[in-house]
Amino acid sequence: MNFAEVVMQHCDVLAACTDEPGSITRPFASDAMRRAHQYVREWMREAGMTVTRDNVGNLRARYQGTGEATLLVGSHLDSVRNAGRYDGPLGVMVAVAAVQRLRDAGKKLPFAVEVIAFADEEGLRFGTTYLGSRALAGTFDERDLERADAGGVTMAEAIRAFGGDPEKVQSDRRPAENLLGYVEVHIEQGPVLEARGLPVGIVSGIAGQSRMEITFSGEAGHAGTVPMDRRRDALTGAAELVLAAEAAATTEPGLVATVGKLEVEPGVANVIPGRATFTLDVRHADDSVRARAVEALLSRARDSARRRKLAVEARSVSDNAAVRCAPRLVALLTRAVKDCGQRPLELTSGAGHDAVVMASMTDVGMLFVRCKGGVSHNPAESVQTSDVAVAIDVLSRLLESL
Repeated sequence: MNFAEVVMQHCDVLAACTDEPGSITRPFASDAMRRAHQYVREWMREAGMTVTRDNVGNLRARYQGTGEATLLVGSHLDSVRNAGRYDGPLGVMVAVAAVQRLRDAGKKLPFAVEVIAFADEEGLRFGTTYLGSRALAGTFDERDLERADAGGVTMAEAIRAFGGDPEKVQSDRRPAENLLGYVEVHIEQGPVLEARGLPVGIVSGIAGQSRMEITFSGEAGHAGTVPMDRRRDALTGAAELVLAAEAAATTEPGLVATVGKLEVEPGVANVIPGRATFTLDVRHADDSVRARAVEALLSRARDSARRRKLAVEARSVSDNAAVRCAPRLVALLTRAVKDCGQRPLELTSGAGHDAVVMASMTDVGMLFVRCKGGVSHNPAESVQTSDVAVAIDVLSRLLESL
C-alpha cells in the first residue's frame, strides 16, 4: 500500500464534503462535517482503531498498546470558508496512515495511540477557535453554548442536532494522567520550507495571538449635505486603525497584524457611515511584544475616537499565549527527520493550532509539511505526495522511538 497516495486520495474525498458546492466550506456540526465523519470513522476502523465521538463532535480513535500510557496525535476536520483541502485533514490522515502502517505490520507499541479529529479549530460558524481541543482539554467555556450562528442557531442547538449533549460537553475532558504528549502534523502555511528545499520542518513554538472585535460609532448622515468638518464618520476611525496596525507590524520584527473582516453600517453609497465594526488579529512569538503592540493600537483607537468625536468599543474575542513545543518531542522529531535522510529545520509557527490548547494538558510537538508557495486558507493550497510520504515516515519513526 502506498500510504501517501491513500492520504492524498482521502483528502480529495473530504474536499467534496462541503456546505458550499464549488468550494470547500466545512463548518462545525454541519451536514458537511457529518459526511466527513462517516468517511473518517470508517478509515479509522480500517486502520484497526476503535472509534467514538464525544459530545462536542470530536472523533476519537484508539489503537491499543501493551502499556497504560497514551500518545495523542491528530488535527482538525473543519475549515474556513472557500478553503484548501489540506489544512487540518492532512494531519488527521497522516496520523491514520501511521497507525495503519503499525496494524499492517502486526505491531503493538508499549503505549496506546489515540488519533483525534477535532470538531472545530477555525471557528467559522460561531467564532469559537479551538472549540474541539478546548473541550478535550477541559477549558471549554459553557457561555459559548449561547452563541448563535448567522442563521440564529445557537451552539447548544447545533451540538444537539449533531448528536451530542451540550449539557455534557464538560465530560468530554480527557484526563491528563498517563499522557506521553500530543503530536500534530500540519501544512506549514508559510514559504520557509519551500524556500529551503525541505519537505518537512520541526516546529519549535507557536506565536501568541490576540483577536479582538473593535467598533467605532459615530452618526450617519447625508453624504451630500453634511459638511466635512461636522461629520462623525465611523469608517474614518476604523480606517485609521487599519493603517496603524499595518504600520506597527511593519516596524516590529516578527509582529503580524491583520484586519480580516470589516462591516460598515448602514452600508449605503450616499450615507455617511454611522458604525464600523472590524476584527483585529495580532501575533508574535514573544507575548510581551504582542501585549505592547495591542495596547498601543487600542490607545491609538481611543485617540482617534476623541479627535473624530466618535465612540469606540473593543472586545477581546480570544487571547492565546505563545507556546513552546516540548524539547523532548522536538528532539525526537529531529532525530526522526534525520533518520529519514532529511535535513532538520526548526521554525516558529505564526498560525495557531490545536496544539496551543493541548499544551495546557500535556507536552506538544508539531511537524510541518511543505506547501506550494506557502499558500493556505485558499483553494490553491497544495502539497506534494512525496512530502506527505516523508511526513508519514517521520511520524512512524517517532511512534517507534517513544
